[in-house]
Amino acid sequence: MTAAPGVETDPHDARFVHGGDGLLAAFNAAGVLDAADVHTAERVGGLGGEPDEAVLLALALAVRAVRLGSVCVDLAAADRTVLGEGDELVDVSALPWPEPGPWHDACLRSPLVADGAQAPAGRPLRMVAGQLYLERYWREEELVRLALRERAAAAPPPHDLDALRTGLDALFPDPRALRQRQAAAVASLRRVTVLAGGPGTGKTTTVAALLRLLLAQPGPPLRVALAAPTGKAAARLQEAVSGDLPPESRGRVAEASTLHRLLGWRPGGGSGVFRHHRAQRLPFDVVVVDETSMVSLTMMARLLDAVRPDARLVLVGDPDQLASVEAGAVLGDLARAAGRPEPALDAALAALGLPTGVVHGVVTLDHTWRFDGAIADLARAVQRGDADAAVAVLRRGDPQLAFAETASGAATAGGGDTDGTRADVVAAGRALADAARAGDVDAAVAGLDAHRVLCAHRRGPYGVARWTADVDRWLRGPGRDAREAWYPGRAVLVTTNDYDAGLFNGDTGVAVETPDGLRVAFARGGPPTLFAPSRLSEVTGVHAMTVHRGQGSQFRRVTVVLPPAESPLLTRELLYTAVTRAREFVRVVGSEEAVRAAVGRPVARASGLRHRLDS
Repeated sequence: MTAAPGVETDPHDARFVHGGDGLLAAFNAAGVLDAADVHTAERVGGLGGEPDEAVLLALALAVRAVRLGSVCVDLAAADRTVLGEGDELVDVSALPWPEPGPWHDACLRSPLVADGAQAPAGRPLRMVAGQLYLERYWREEELVRLALRERAAAAPPPHDLDALRTGLDALFPDPRALRQRQAAAVASLRRVTVLAGGPGTGKTTTVAALLRLLLAQPGPPLRVALAAPTGKAAARLQEAVSGDLPPESRGRVAEASTLHRLLGWRPGGGSGVFRHHRAQRLPFDVVVVDETSMVSLTMMARLLDAVRPDARLVLVGDPDQLASVEAGAVLGDLARAAGRPEPALDAALAALGLPTGVVHGVVTLDHTWRFDGAIADLARAVQRGDADAAVAVLRRGDPQLAFAETASGAATAGGGDTDGTRADVVAAGRALADAARAGDVDAAVAGLDAHRVLCAHRRGPYGVARWTADVDRWLRGPGRDAREAWYPGRAVLVTTNDYDAGLFNGDTGVAVETPDGLRVAFARGGPPTLFAPSRLSEVTGVHAMTVHRGQGSQFRRVTVVLPPAESPLLTRELLYTAVTRAREFVRVVGSEEAVRAAVGRPVARASGLRHRLDS
C-alpha cells in the first residue's frame, strides 16, 4: 500500500501498510486506519468475494470504531467524526470520502452485509438504520436491549407497600434525600434499576439503604451479590455497604467481587467464556453493580445473560464519567434514552408520596453530600460544557482550586517544581514514609490517598511514565539507592488480577516495616492485608496514574495534568472524571486552550441502544 498523495509515512512504522493503493491506502496513510484495520478488511473482503473498495473502507471503519469504543459506525456522519488516535488530530476534510447515499447502497448490496434487524445471521456485517455493525456487536446490543425490555415488561417483584413506606421513612428521614428514597423504592418495585449520579451524591449510601430495605421485605430470604468492573471498585463497594448492614443481614450479602469473578471467568475456556450464562444462571436474587460506566457492552451482555429473569439488578454509576475502555457506553445510553413512564410503577410511587415519571428505571441523584464550593462549581461547568465558566472558576482564586497555567503546548513535567505539585507530592510521600517506617499500617494505608497526580497519557512529556520518574526523584532521599526495589513507604499499584492472593488490577498498597520484616499493606474493605514483597509480581508506582486508573477512587488532593489542546484523549469526560476524584483540593496543570478543548469535546460513542430501547 502506498501513501496517499502528498502524505509521507515512515516505512518502518508498524501502523502503516506499504505496497498498495486506493481508499484503504489513503485512509491508512492519513492515520485514520491502522494496519490491523486494513488487513482485516482486505482479508474479510477476500473471503467474502467483495471487491468494492468503498465497502472494504466501511468494513475497516467498523473495525476501527470498535477499537476506539464505538459499537457501530454511521456512514452518513463518518466524514464529520474526529478521527485518529495519535497525538495529533487528522484533517479528514481532504480525504476521499465516498458519497453517503451510494456508499450506503453499495454496502447493502454486498455479500458481507446483512440488511436490517430481521435479516438472518451469518454475515460479518449488519446495517440497521444507517449504522454499520460488526455482527458480533449487533448481537450483543440486541441481547442487552431485549433483556432490558423483557425485565421491564415482567410482573414487579413481590412487595408490601406499607412495609416499604415504613422502611423508607426510617432509612431516609432527611427531606433532602428525596431522590434516594425514590431510587430505593424503584429498586423494590422493578427488576432493573439504574442509580445514576456524580461523586458525592450518595450512591453507595443509597445502595446500602436499599439493600436493608429489600432484606427487610416479606418473603424468602434474599441472596445478594455485589460486583464492580475492578477489584479496587469492588473493595470500595464492600467497605461502603458492609458497615451499614445490620449483623443479621450480612451473611446474606456475598463479598464484593469483580464482574469476571462473579460470572466465573474460566481462563482455559477462551476469551469471554464464563461459568454462569443463560443455561446456568447466577444464584442471587439481587445483583448490585457499582461503577457501571466502566462496563462494556460485551460484559453487560454477559451479565444480563447470567442474572435470573426474576432477580433484581441495580446498576450504579456516573454516566458523565469516562466509559469503558472497550466498546460501548451502556450506562450513558440507559441514562439518556428517551422513553415512557410505566403506569404500574407510577401508581406505586404515587402511593408512596414519591415523584413519578421514572423512565427505564433510571433515578439520578442530584444533591452533592461529599463536597461543594469551587470543586462542585468546576465539575458542574465541565459537565454542562460551559468552557467560559470552567476557566472563570479556575481563575477566581478559591482555596479549593489552583490553576497552574502553562503556555499552550508547553511541557509540564518537571514544571511541577514551582506550581505546588512538588510540595504536595513530597508532603504526602514523607508522611507515608514516616508511618511506614514506624510500622503504623493503618496510617500508611490511609496516606495512600493523600495526593495523586492524574494524567491523560501513559507516555510522553504529559504522561504517567514521565511524572512517575519525577515523583520518584523528588521522594528519593539522599540515603536511598535508586536501584533499591523495596523500601518503607514505597506505594504500588497492582496491574493484574491475582485471584489466589485476593489482589486485583487497580488495588493500591504501601510497603511498611513490621516485626516480620518489610510487608506490603493493602486495604480490602476491612483490616489491611499484608504480603511479602516477593509475593507481588505485577506492580507499578502509584503516585501518578492515568485518569482511567483513578476512576472509582477518591483522593484528598489531586493534581490534573492536561496534555496540549490537540490531544484526542483530552475530553469533557476525562476532565470531569479527574476533577471529581478530589475531596478537598484540585490543581489543574495546563493551558487555557487545553481546558477549553476538553470542556468542548464530549466523547461521541456511536451506538444504537439509546435510540432503540423502546422498540
